[in-house]
Amino acid sequence: MLKFILGRVGGGLVSIIGASFIAFVFMRLLPGNPARLVLGPLAPNSAIQALRDQMGLNKSIPVQYWDFIWSFVRGHWGYSYTAGASVASQIGSRLPASVEIGIWAFLFAFVFALFGALISTYRRRPLVDGFVRATAFVGMGTPPFWLGLILLVVFFSKLGWLPGPTGRLSAGVNPPAQITGMYTFDALLHGQFSTFWNAFEHLLLPALSLGLGAYALLVRLLRANLLDVSHEAYLLVGRSKGLSRFTVFRRHALPNAFLPTLTASGLLLAQLLTGTVLVEKVFDWPGVGGLVADSIERQDFSVVQVFILLSACLYVVVNILVDILHGVLDPRIKLARSAA
Repeated sequence: MLKFILGRVGGGLVSIIGASFIAFVFMRLLPGNPARLVLGPLAPNSAIQALRDQMGLNKSIPVQYWDFIWSFVRGHWGYSYTAGASVASQIGSRLPASVEIGIWAFLFAFVFALFGALISTYRRRPLVDGFVRATAFVGMGTPPFWLGLILLVVFFSKLGWLPGPTGRLSAGVNPPAQITGMYTFDALLHGQFSTFWNAFEHLLLPALSLGLGAYALLVRLLRANLLDVSHEAYLLVGRSKGLSRFTVFRRHALPNAFLPTLTASGLLLAQLLTGTVLVEKVFDWPGVGGLVADSIERQDFSVVQVFILLSACLYVVVNILVDILHGVLDPRIKLARSAA
């Protein structure tokens, strides 16, 4: 197991360095001058060059990348000259909002996918199965930002059932005392159920917009796996021992069908935690996605490169944890490793 973990960690470090370096280089190949954007079009060239030296932009790209990585490891994530604040403070203040919407989007996707796959394969009724497959096709072909706009038009503008792009809480509602920075979870921890419901109403539409694509992938994958294992002999053995069809399906079919879905679930969770840029812009959500989008427009390298590196680290960590969990749950992987 230790050799397996070290191998995954080594491969993950290579992936992190490769992804962050490519993004680092492309950011610096974009047209424009970040120092000019900070000081304005009327600033003299001497001031522009002085700021470029201060920002480290006059060094070679390999040297800039090494300085960035070494500073990142030591906890110095840089300074945003366009915002006049440290990158760590900017990302730290906005990260809980992005993590919260990503977690709820994953919970919606996972719960609805599990329920949809079960009702689609347990009785195999054509109407129910067709409905589940249709929702999956819609989810696969619908961009999250476009779905967000449609949901806003229907549930906010037309019906008025849910709040629009007005932030994380309604006016006059105070946020709960910070524990995690995620309002719904902090409100539950403090027992403030009215605040929880208000925060939940504000994140419902963006979370559904973000989670539909993940639901579509998970329900199709889990449905296919359930259909594959539904004809296995061990299910007949369970029925022959007097177990009900639902008990056999729940105890034996579902766990074996879920193992191949575990890897996809982990990667989808990482994607939902980091891929909220367009959805956050649509709903004016005060998360990291909006900060990154604004930083790209301002060519604020310091914010964008830290976000990309953090995203790469998150993907790798989640992938390693999923691989380890998969090995713990699936005895066949243990046997394969011992044989090797």
